[in-house]
Amino acid sequence: MAPVEPDFEKGNGLVPVITQDAATGKVLMLAYMNKEAWEKTWETREAHYWSRSRKKLWHKGGTSGNVQKVKEILIDCDDDTVLLKVDQIGGAACHTGYETCFYRKLDEERVEIVAEKIFDPKEVYGK
Repeated sequence: MAPVEPDFEKGNGLVPVITQDAATGKVLMLAYMNKEAWEKTWETREAHYWSRSRKKLWHKGGTSGNVQKVKEILIDCDDDTVLLKVDQIGGAACHTGYETCFYRKLDEERVEIVAEKIFDPKEVYGK
């Protein structure tokens, strides 16, 4: 059991989680955890999140194999945001096939894709 737990009440049962590559410091994604996801992550040392769209617990990489091995868990001063530092297995955190979910750069006129796909989501997820 963790010595400190996020304050899930502040966010109506959810806390935001920033996930960062432990080796490079690159931000991979932002997701949410409920108490169950927090406990599973702490217990297994693999990232688990709460899917707001599917309304269910989600083991990152459970389908794709691109699991996140948790190296460090940090919590902010208000106990309402978590930072996970992970080893990203398979090289891709994003379900669209990119290393990070932040692969689109915006300027005044356009959106630029600033990364290369690591995998084809149709092949991995069958969609």
